[in-house]
Amino acid sequence: MAYLHKKFTDHQVKDLLERYLNKQIERPYLQQILGLGKTRLFALIKKYHEDPTTLSIQYGRKTKPKTIPKAVEDNIIKKLQIKKTLIEDPQVPLRSYNYNYIKDRLAAEYHQKVSLPTTIDRAKKNYFSLKKPKKTHLDREVLTNYIGELIQHDSSFHLCSPLAREKWHLITSLDDFSRCILYAILLKKETSWAHILAFQTIVLKYDALYTYYVDCHSIFRFVQGRDSSWRTHYTLTDEADPQWKQLMNDCNIKATYALFPQPKAKN
Repeated sequence: MAYLHKKFTDHQVKDLLERYLNKQIERPYLQQILGLGKTRLFALIKKYHEDPTTLSIQYGRKTKPKTIPKAVEDNIIKKLQIKKTLIEDPQVPLRSYNYNYIKDRLAAEYHQKVSLPTTIDRAKKNYFSLKKPKKTHLDREVLTNYIGELIQHDSSFHLCSPLAREKWHLITSLDDFSRCILYAILLKKETSWAHILAFQTIVLKYDALYTYYVDCHSIFRFVQGRDSSWRTHYTLTDEADPQWKQLMNDCNIKATYALFPQPKAKN
């Protein structure tokens, strides 16, 4: 009853009930002490009236706690081990366990139904869990007020699938305000033309755009290195425009650049 067995002993409860029946304690005060509602208090008093000697508030489980079959538990560990192998592979861009995915795979492959908390519990007990990474300080935070105000455009080069035999370039464009992925494509080779086609696709489909947010890759921006005593620089940073930048200028769309190699906008 309301976890009384964790707060009081049988003797303490009997003493309080006896004092209540002798009108030494008022009912509201007794309810506050025991943490019981009026209905449950009267039910306890009734049991005390029937036989004070046998009244006990100690909890005894009548049924065995629910457990999952060993076959299900083995399959959970099996799937977690596969995930761990992928996470530890530096070629694969996977940095966390997806417990929902494991739960869904058990249902799809083995027709075994298991809850998400159970999956997480087994993962933690068997050390298939990772600490949350520390948040890194960004020297620029992207904030927008409407759709199309800023498009985050970037590319990455990694092993997109554990079964793939080679790395691919992933080119993506993300609307900062809606968090909607406007464009995504996998390519074996990254070229200026590939980024121009990405830009063309978005403009023709979504029309008005205000700003593109990219890194300082040579495809997007001409950046001159530091001065050297061994050579003379005739063209400085942004004094020459690559093809992608020329296209942006022709469309009257502003390009803004990250202050570090890879743009990291706020998610």
